Amino acid sequence: MSHEWIFEVLRDLKAYALANGLPALAAKAEEALRTAEAEIAGLSRGNGNGGAASGRPH
Repeated sequence: MSHEWIFEVLRDLKAYALANGLPALAAKAEEALRTAEAEIAGLSRGNGNGGAASGRPH
Protein backbone atom coordinates (compact mmCIF):
# COMPACT_ATOMS: atom_id res chain seq x y z
CA MET A 1 0.00 0.00 0.00
CA SER A 2 1.31 3.44 -0.90
CA HIS A 3 1.61 5.90 1.95
CA GLU A 4 2.17 8.94 -0.27
CA TRP A 5 -1.31 10.26 0.47
CA ILE A 6 -0.46 10.90 4.12
CA PHE A 7 2.51 13.06 3.11
CA GLU A 8 0.26 15.07 0.79
CA VAL A 9 -2.31 15.61 3.55
CA LEU A 10 0.33 16.72 6.04
CA ARG A 11 1.96 19.06 3.51
CA ASP A 12 -1.44 20.57 2.73
CA LEU A 13 -2.16 21.03 6.43
CA LYS A 14 1.18 22.73 6.96
CA ALA A 15 0.61 25.05 3.98
CA TYR A 16 -2.89 25.92 5.22
CA ALA A 17 -1.58 26.67 8.68
CA LEU A 18 1.20 28.91 7.37
CA ALA A 19 -1.19 30.77 5.06
CA ASN A 20 -3.65 31.38 7.88
CA GLY A 21 -1.39 32.53 10.69
CA LEU A 22 -1.25 29.25 12.59
CA PRO A 23 2.47 28.75 13.17
CA ALA A 24 2.12 26.24 16.01
CA LEU A 25 -0.10 24.05 13.85
CA ALA A 26 2.38 24.35 10.98
CA ALA A 27 5.17 23.21 13.30
CA LYS A 28 3.15 20.22 14.47
CA ALA A 29 2.35 19.31 10.86
CA GLU A 30 6.08 19.41 10.10
CA GLU A 31 6.74 17.22 13.13
CA ALA A 32 4.07 14.78 11.94
CA LEU A 33 5.69 14.71 8.50
CA ARG A 34 9.05 13.77 10.00
CA THR A 35 7.41 11.12 12.18
CA ALA A 36 5.54 9.64 9.23
CA GLU A 37 8.71 9.56 7.14
CA ALA A 38 10.61 7.73 9.89
CA GLU A 39 7.88 5.21 10.63
CA ILE A 40 7.14 4.46 7.00
CA ALA A 41 10.84 4.09 6.27
CA GLY A 42 10.95 1.57 9.11
CA LEU A 43 8.10 -0.37 7.54
CA SER A 44 9.89 -0.53 4.20
CA ARG A 45 13.00 -1.86 5.95
CA GLY A 46 10.89 -4.60 7.52
CA ASN A 47 11.12 -3.40 11.11
CA GLY A 48 7.84 -4.93 12.21
CA ASN A 49 5.42 -2.20 13.24
CA GLY A 50 7.59 0.69 12.08
CA GLY A 51 8.34 1.77 15.61
CA ALA A 52 4.74 2.29 16.66
CA ALA A 53 4.50 2.14 20.43
CA SER A 54 1.00 0.68 20.56
CA GLY A 55 1.72 -2.43 18.54
CA ARG A 56 -1.70 -2.09 16.90
CA PRO A 57 -1.95 -2.72 13.18
CA HIS A 58 -1.95 0.39 10.96
